Amino acid sequence: MASLQASNFLLSSSSKQIHAAISVPKLPSIRFSVPKVATKKLSEELNTRDGFINTIPIEKNVTMTPLLQESSPVSMATVQLYAILEAVADRVEMHNNIGEQRENWNSLLLNSINMITLTAVTMAGVTATGGAGVSLLGLKLASTLLFSAATGMLVLMNKIQPSQLVEEQRNATRLFKQLQSQIQTLLAVGSPSKEDVKDAMEKVLALDKAYPLPLLGVMLEKFPESLEPAVWWPKNQSQKTNEAKHFNGKEESNGWTEELEMEMREVVEVIKRKDSEHYEQQGNKALKINKILATSGPLLTGIAALGSAFMGSSNGPWAAIVAAVAGALASAVNTFEHGGQVGMVFEMYRNNVGFFKLVQESIESNLDESDVEKRENGELFEMKVALQLGRSLSELRDLAKRSSYSRIEGSPIDEDASKLF
Repeated sequence: MASLQASNFLLSSSSKQIHAAISVPKLPSIRFSVPKVATKKLSEELNTRDGFINTIPIEKNVTMTPLLQESSPVSMATVQLYAILEAVADRVEMHNNIGEQRENWNSLLLNSINMITLTAVTMAGVTATGGAGVSLLGLKLASTLLFSAATGMLVLMNKIQPSQLVEEQRNATRLFKQLQSQIQTLLAVGSPSKEDVKDAMEKVLALDKAYPLPLLGVMLEKFPESLEPAVWWPKNQSQKTNEAKHFNGKEESNGWTEELEMEMREVVEVIKRKDSEHYEQQGNKALKINKILATSGPLLTGIAALGSAFMGSSNGPWAAIVAAVAGALASAVNTFEHGGQVGMVFEMYRNNVGFFKLVQESIESNLDESDVEKRENGELFEMKVALQLGRSLSELRDLAKRSSYSRIEGSPIDEDASKLF
């Protein structure tokens, strides 16, 4: 019985199917987000890169925003000042390059004329020592031609005064750099206005007029009757009222006090009586010396050319001696005039007188303004004047006091306002 039950159990269990399943855990679904390309902003960046507007049609319905709004005068003034700044930087480079070129003119012309003159002097000396019956026609003709060429080149060189031209370009480069830094400061610290743009334009045009680049037609007069100060700033077109501003005691308004006004007036008096007068006298002396030298050089080479033309056995050695001596003197005069750069010295004095005139006019224009609020800040203006004259604030105030005491006592002040020149 037991065996029968066991066999029945085995048969029943084998008839059933065994099901087995392996359960694999489900992985979480991961979504990858692809960023969208900002085609509109990229197109605007490409279109406005480097300040140039290009048309790159990426989307049909892209609306371009103009760089400048016509209703924004401040933004327009800023862009205009940047345009003026670029023009000023270009002028700095032009005046610098032309200054180097004209400095080369001075050295090359000086050396060439001296070599021509001394060669002709040597030929004249050889002719003077030649014996009788010796044919010296070749030396005679060569020395005459060389002296004549030196005369023509000296006339041209003395007319244009290359050393003075170089000094003009140096001053123009310095003043344009100064204007460039002023515009950069204005753009960095403040919101420029249309008046600032107008003022910058006037300064650029005034500098162009004061220091012209071409030689023909607009070249500055190299031998005027007397020294005239250089003027590189625009004339003040506004009409100032003569009404005086009265201060009550030491009341301060926009940095101005009665003591500061008196100090500025005394500084102007010192500049007039000492600095401007001194440099005008020195400039007129340099002008007279330059005129004498510019006349003597071609005159001496002309005499040498005539002497060499009459060299020969019939006139003896005296014509050759005159040619040699005059040519040697001409070379010495030419070296002193252009090697010593007398024209440059005159131009330096002319610009110094112009500088003092600018300081004087800036002080007087502020003092003549009846509305104190429209003036430049008094403390800032006092500091600028002190720096322009190479003095500290205490030294400037002491100078004003000494000037006042000297005028009261009736004795001239023995000190210049400027310590720079």
